[in-house]
Amino acid sequence: MRGGVEANRAVVRRHDSLQAQLINMGVIPTLVKLLGIHSQNTALTEMCLIAFGNLAELESSKEQFASTNIAEELVKLFRKQVEREKKEMIFEVLAPLAENDVIKLQLVEAGLVECLLDVVAQTVDGEREEDISELKTASDLMVLLLLGDESMQKLFEGGKGSVFQRVLSWVPSHNHQLQLAGALAIANFARNDGNCIHMVDTGIVQKLLDLLDRHVDEGNVTVQHAALSALRNLAIPVVNKSKMLAAGVSDVVLKFLKSEMPPVQFKLLGTLRMLIDTQADAADQLGTNQKLVERLVEWCEAKDHAGVMGESNRLLSALIRHSKSKDVVRTVIQCSGVKHLVTMATSEHMIMQNEALVALGLIAALNLGMAEKDFVSASLVQVLHKLLSDERSAPEIKYNSMILICAVMGSEPLHKEVQGLAFLDVVSKLRSHENKTVAHQASLTEQRLTVQS
Repeated sequence: MRGGVEANRAVVRRHDSLQAQLINMGVIPTLVKLLGIHSQNTALTEMCLIAFGNLAELESSKEQFASTNIAEELVKLFRKQVEREKKEMIFEVLAPLAENDVIKLQLVEAGLVECLLDVVAQTVDGEREEDISELKTASDLMVLLLLGDESMQKLFEGGKGSVFQRVLSWVPSHNHQLQLAGALAIANFARNDGNCIHMVDTGIVQKLLDLLDRHVDEGNVTVQHAALSALRNLAIPVVNKSKMLAAGVSDVVLKFLKSEMPPVQFKLLGTLRMLIDTQADAADQLGTNQKLVERLVEWCEAKDHAGVMGESNRLLSALIRHSKSKDVVRTVIQCSGVKHLVTMATSEHMIMQNEALVALGLIAALNLGMAEKDFVSASLVQVLHKLLSDERSAPEIKYNSMILICAVMGSEPLHKEVQGLAFLDVVSKLRSHENKTVAHQASLTEQRLTVQS
């Protein structure tokens, strides 16, 4: 029998067009019915599972599967299995099907999660290869089910769900795979403000911090990445930021500054940026932390890792924007961060351009004398001229560029550079800009340039 099964698998796999034809002919609902009626027939259920496994790989099959009761049948079948091989075959069908959000919800409603939790409980202390593999498959599938908004919310049950509680208990586990799945599950539950606020109020942050502390030295990179992702998501609602700062999140996160792993660096930066948003004291404290600012400046040059480079620039700018502090500005200037903010002002992402211009404006307002040299060597005035001349620049970019031009006029070398470029022409054209704020700022800037020319 086995040989025939393998042959069938090969035939179906070889013919993508055949698979598509079978789907169009409506073979899926027929096979699902067959499975329901003949679930006692081992050979037939195996054939159905192999066919499902092959068909489920095709995107076009998912909608048809979603219109059947495949979820119910597979969960029923899974519950009956004692043989590991059979369970594995069912897992192979479940994984591609669970990528579909409608089927995710159907699987949750059919009780798959309880089956997965049982598998985890049975294999967590196992040391055999197959136990480790089954534990991974079950916990990965659990995390996949949480990627659907409806299925995730159903399992969260206002934070009182038994599934949610069981998954939380994975975080302090001694097993790396479960720690990883637990942290990823929290990151997935933390996809809306309500859930995030509830989780922070019920002490989940401490569990994640304890987990990170266990992985500082010689740590597991995937666990570090997952725990930082969860913290970043939890830090999004404004009410959570001060609570998380008070819990010491930034101190634990800073322990990973020495990491050489770009995925960890990326999440670390994102977490800190979320935490300091609107939090002046925290921005001040972190922005005067020389070790941190030096590392940010170093990462601003990580050309091979665009994500890390972008996040470093954004955090550097955020430290200045949220603290509005002379000390932070001095630290950034001393650590050679100014040139990176000037480069960031030329980014293709408007949000990053704007963040850079606001930070540069604060540097000019708070410590122009000290930043003057860096502004000159980074060609700030030329960059601003280009931004104002470019018709594609967004209104806020034009507005903040003009604010910055006015701010640097107090420096003699920069003033000279402004005079050397035809700023008056560009600015006077902007007086008739359709955006009123831009037009008004253009008039003010023109007066300033005229008086000081």
